[in-house]
Amino acid sequence: MRTAILAFLGGAWFLQTRPALPDTVGLLICLLVAAAATVALRGVYRHVLVGSLLGFLWAASMAQLALSEGLNTSDEGRDLAIVGTIDSLPHRFDGGVRFQFRIEQVETHGVPLPWRVALSWYGQQAADPRLVQPGERWRLLVRLQRPHGNANPHGFDHEAWLLEQGIRATGYVRPAGRGNRRVDAWVPSARSLVERTRARLRDRITGALADKPYAGVIVALVIGDQRGIAQSDWDVFNRTGISHLVSISGLHITMLAGLAAWTASFLWRRSFFTTAQLPLVLPAQKVAALAGAAVALLYVLLAGFGVPAQRTFTMLAVVALALWLGRITSASHVLCLALGVVLMFDPWAMLWPGFWLSYGAVAAILYASVGRVGRPQQGWRGSLLAAARTQWAVTVGLVPLTLLLFGQVSLVSPLANALAIPVISLFVTPLALLGSVLPAPLAGAVLSAAHAAVELLAAILGWLAAPQLAVWSAPAPAPWILALALLGTAWLLAPRGWPHRWAGLAAWSPLLAQLPSAPPPNEFSVTAFDVGQGMALLVETQRHRLLYDTGPQYAPGANGATRVILPYLRARGIARLDALVVSHGDLDHSGGAADLLSTLPVAEVLSSLPPSHPALRAAARHARCGAGQGWRWDGVLFEMLGPDPASYADPALKANACSCVLRISAGDRAILLAADIEAAQESELLRRVPQGLHADVLLAPHHGSGTSSTTAFLEAVGPSVGLFQVGYRNRYRHPKKEVYARYGELGIRRLRTDESGAVSLHFGRRLEVSEQRRTAARYWHGR
Repeated sequence: MRTAILAFLGGAWFLQTRPALPDTVGLLICLLVAAAATVALRGVYRHVLVGSLLGFLWAASMAQLALSEGLNTSDEGRDLAIVGTIDSLPHRFDGGVRFQFRIEQVETHGVPLPWRVALSWYGQQAADPRLVQPGERWRLLVRLQRPHGNANPHGFDHEAWLLEQGIRATGYVRPAGRGNRRVDAWVPSARSLVERTRARLRDRITGALADKPYAGVIVALVIGDQRGIAQSDWDVFNRTGISHLVSISGLHITMLAGLAAWTASFLWRRSFFTTAQLPLVLPAQKVAALAGAAVALLYVLLAGFGVPAQRTFTMLAVVALALWLGRITSASHVLCLALGVVLMFDPWAMLWPGFWLSYGAVAAILYASVGRVGRPQQGWRGSLLAAARTQWAVTVGLVPLTLLLFGQVSLVSPLANALAIPVISLFVTPLALLGSVLPAPLAGAVLSAAHAAVELLAAILGWLAAPQLAVWSAPAPAPWILALALLGTAWLLAPRGWPHRWAGLAAWSPLLAQLPSAPPPNEFSVTAFDVGQGMALLVETQRHRLLYDTGPQYAPGANGATRVILPYLRARGIARLDALVVSHGDLDHSGGAADLLSTLPVAEVLSSLPPSHPALRAAARHARCGAGQGWRWDGVLFEMLGPDPASYADPALKANACSCVLRISAGDRAILLAADIEAAQESELLRRVPQGLHADVLLAPHHGSGTSSTTAFLEAVGPSVGLFQVGYRNRYRHPKKEVYARYGELGIRRLRTDESGAVSLHFGRRLEVSEQRRTAARYWHGR
């Protein structure tokens, strides 16, 4: 069974890496081969082949079912009147609310819509906390678009997440006064009951802990909603390796289920202190198993049924069922069965780090503990030693996976977890759960005690996370390096008596000693990130790295740096930048500058921003960019062509007019980064440096707006590639049709980040171009 389930995982994983789904003929062939293998093969060969084919078939069938409905391209951006129910826990933010909406009726004639969409609602009506509650039925006027997300190397795949959630369109509610109204205050359903309960618990907690800095952590521990935790707190939790505790984790579910099972067994054995003789009717062991599984299910529902919660509940349910049937099985069978059940319901679960870390942690614990010879030590010393061994197994076992998934591993994690696990699991979580259901006079005191413990713990974790060496960074490993590291991990965690267990560390050497890849001398590479409507490009030479712009601000605490740039740099093992150029102050260019500078060491900042600009507070060294500046790194020439230093003295000029224009060249290959300059600045460049503008690649000025990219400028630059960093269906409608056509008429290859995703360019003997949505195409992209 275990081999077949692992093969099932492999088949489903293979499907998730495909650029297109197999057609009906391909599925039939797989089914016939699986049937033939079932008859013709025996033993492990049959398990592997049939399991992998069934995993592929099941994942493909689920994918085709999920993609069977969607929004037509012709209906994007239209006003659509719909009726339906609030189908999720709403997330409130400054100026609005986000929620999932289950469509019951489409009032706009002749428009087919998917049954579930994600909506944002802005304005005063949406900000009213009494409105937009789970289970309410609303009539709304909306505008929708097909699922779309940024596509970047090592980035979060928003389109895959939408597919997994069953969301086949996103959009926003049109302003008040257009017929938006609540039809029913409550529509009974199991999902509505669960989500309304979660909302009430969240409201109780946030009401009792109003304006408390870690109220979001308490909410996460009770109902699994982590959206109220500040990004700065997540940075500390990630650097100390305790982020797995700031949620409804498997440890918390197991602890609560065990407490419920013990209580049920205690009362049942005593017949609830009556003369009923209940153990003669049903053994107390079975009652305990049922009670533990029931409480685990309730807690998992509160958690929103995330992967760690699914895994834990499935394992507990399997153990409970085995107890009822009298067929106690091995721990590895339980783990594999839990994995198989999760994949049956959610074949996309494997796309997320939580899946691999969750099952990897349990597998490491089982490998390091189950079946070991020797009698365990009794008493508190034995318990402490067992906990230390478990923490050791998890810490060591997850190092290769953590570096693969995040590009860094916390060196202070063992100490931080040794402190945080008992505080969070044995003190804060029970108090948070108790305080969320107690009457108001008691709830405030209990929740405040839980919050005080979190606040004290966070202060200690902040101290642990502060040193630069708290985290070890390395590039995501190649397959052979990962395989070698996993072998070394198994050697390290082998039973006592295994020869030279510490020699397993040698197998980690390639994993930990990797250096980020870099171009050879006299060549350079550029990564134009897909940050939506904004600009951000990473320029790399052999020993230096420069970031040009930092992307837009999406929301408070969310911007191009935190969502795209920093995850990419971590995955590449890049721990510092030699220079940051912030072309000008518009938020679609400087939105991530403050967070990037406070997170990553940057040797020098060049910008057109005034020295007092908030984004520059964390800059170690800053200078205003100006024409005439230049330097050479590793045989690559950097020339600042604009703005004219005198332009800073003209208060009438807009920020766009003072954009930093940078030309980078190596030999006869070059790229021109023109930021948001407009026609007047293009003319100025033609006047000052007419022979110094030529480039193979042009970053389209002002995203291809109608005020830039004049014919004379394009002819002077003479690019073979025009790069447009634009957001999908952006409100400015960049690039303008006439401008986009102008590039095509001049024979310039046009690349748009909303269609290509991130674009990677290598400037060597020839220009090499790759597009993320082509090199890492998946069947759900653009669907």
